[in-house]
Order: sequence, then C-alpha cells, then structure tokens
Amino acid sequence: MMLTVPFRPSARLLFPGALVLAVVWMAGCGPDEPTECTTPPGATALEIDIPPFFPPMDIPPDNPTTVEGVELGRLLFWEKGLSADSTQSCGSCHLPAFSFADPNPVSTGITGAQGNRNAMALVNMGWAQRFFWDGRAATLEEQVLEPIPHPDEMNLPWPEAVARLEADPDYAKRFQVAFASEAISPETVSKAIAQFLRTMVSADSKFDRWRKGQAQLTDLEFQGYEIFNREGGDPEVVQGGQFGGDCFHCHGEAGLQFTDYLFHNNGLDSTFAADPGLAGITGVALDSGRFRTPTLRNVALSPPYMHDGRFGTLEEVIDHYDSGGHPSATIDPFMKYSSGGLMLQPQQKEALLAFLHTLTDTAFASNPAFSDPH
Repeated sequence: MMLTVPFRPSARLLFPGALVLAVVWMAGCGPDEPTECTTPPGATALEIDIPPFFPPMDIPPDNPTTVEGVELGRLLFWEKGLSADSTQSCGSCHLPAFSFADPNPVSTGITGAQGNRNAMALVNMGWAQRFFWDGRAATLEEQVLEPIPHPDEMNLPWPEAVARLEADPDYAKRFQVAFASEAISPETVSKAIAQFLRTMVSADSKFDRWRKGQAQLTDLEFQGYEIFNREGGDPEVVQGGQFGGDCFHCHGEAGLQFTDYLFHNNGLDSTFAADPGLAGITGVALDSGRFRTPTLRNVALSPPYMHDGRFGTLEEVIDHYDSGGHPSATIDPFMKYSSGGLMLQPQQKEALLAFLHTLTDTAFASNPAFSDPH
C-alpha cells in the first residue's frame, strides 16, 4: 500500500505566511551548541514564536521542533492511511472549523463504534499539562500514541501502521531527515505529530488584541469580562460575594490559557457509574466525577460542551453553572452554589456570553498552515 505525498522540504510550501512561527535556520547541533541541543543533523531547527503574555512553552529535549518534523507531523495528522480502512485521520475528529474539535457529542470510529467522550479542541496544546479528559497521558507525545490503534477510533495496530509508512518512499525519506534515522516507529510518529500540534498557537482573538491595546471591548463584552472575574453570590448573603459568575477560578486568564489544566467535578452529575473521570485512572474515590478543565479559547466555535458533549450551546453551559449543578460527595469547592445557584440575571448572562465570544480566533481556525496538505 502506497501513501505517496510529493516530498517538499521547503518550509514555505507547508507553512504560509499566516503562521505565527519564526524559523531559525540551523544545520543542526554544532560543537559549540549547548549540550541540551538535540536537533537531528540535517534537520532545520524551528523556534515557535511565543505570543505576548503567554508563558514559555516547555518542549521536551528529546523532541526539538524542526521544520521537517512539523511538516511530517502535519502530513501524519491528516493521513487517512493510518486508519484500518484508510477512511479516517486524526483530523477527521478534530475539524478546523470547530477549532479542531468534533461537532458531535462523541466521535464515531471506522467500525461505527462510538466513544463516550467528546473530542477536545486542539488549541495551544504546547502549554497543556496532562492529556485526555481523565489525564491518563502525561505528555503530548504519549497522547498521540493512543487514537491510531484504539479499536473504537482508527483501529490500526501500530505494527501495521509502521509497515504502511515504511512502504511509502516519501514518508521513509521524511522520517530519515526529521529524525536522522530511516527507522519508523510509533514513537517517531507521535513525536512528529506532537511537533505539529505545538505549532497550533491561537493568540489572535478580540480579547488578545484588547490586551495588546489594539482593540476595544464593547460595554457589554467588558461587563461580561468583569462578571467572569468576580466571585458569585449576593454580598449581603454570602461573605465575599460579588454577584459574579465564579468562572475565573478554573478558567482564569493567567498565561492567557483560560484553563488551569487541573481536574474538577463541576456538578454535572450526582453519581459517576457511567464515567468516573479521573478516578478511573487513579482509583481514588475522591477523584470521581473530576475531569480536566478545557480551555475557553475558541469556545464559541467548538460545541458541544463538557466531557460527554451534553450541552449543545454556550447558553446551556451558562445556565448549568448558574443553577449551581448537582451536589455530590466530590463536587468541587468552587461549585459553592449547588443550593440556590448563582442567580445571574438575564442581562448578566447576555454579557457573559458576549465576553466568551471575544475569545474566538477565526484566523486560527482557518489558518492554511494547519489544513489538510494531501
């Protein structure tokens, strides 16, 4: 089986000018380079431009970002030949128009089997900590290893996936350049895709431009921003209450990530037999119903919402938090209004919704550097 794609070593062909990357041309790690430099000989080091107010990106020393690695990762991300029947790629469940998420509540694999969780949006993955809704993968490279052989997803055993890639001379050449070896393995596949995912940086929303002094929020959007960052509750009833939405605790703007990358039980259910969340990984009962906080970047583009896609609109999400959620033994302390709710007024909800829309980065979703190159 041939998976031939024309070999294109130039960064220009696969990385149009819209991409916010600074390419640093280097022949590899020379004798005067620091010891941590591990760029493969013959590969071209690529420096990811960190947006203003973002923290540094922690890139594994054994998988430095290179032009050739990212090009290869982009091809592999969209490669349908990595599914058993050659009908699906990673991109099949992570669609650009939906901020690289799945518009269905749960995804359907090549056999027709459905998973039980929504496919998360792939936004600023280079800053993420722990992966999957239950955090079972510690690194981005580890996360990439799972979907291809998973029986409910692409259903292609790794030995067969490697054999298909080895049979394609173009892929064989690309792996040799990107990793200084003709050997193709699950690890080098995952490293290449991880390199590509780290270049998928979103930092051009209206909110970002406002933070840089390049745009103005409307009165309604700014009111929503204030509600987002205020404590909930009536101050005459609740100590410290500010009539706010309590959103910032888990989705704060620190580092402009709009997620704490931690695990919370946000009151979706009172029992967790159907999906224990983090507890299914740790075996700790106190982790029941806890799931990783998703980013709110591009949230307006990536319905449905929650780990199981139960909410189809942002209005439903706001109503859920306003209600206070369902009490349980493990409900998060930040869900402190599970009795009575936040009691937000309709105009407050409207303002909060308007603010969430300022986090939309349409340039990211339509960036040709992230599109299917096949």
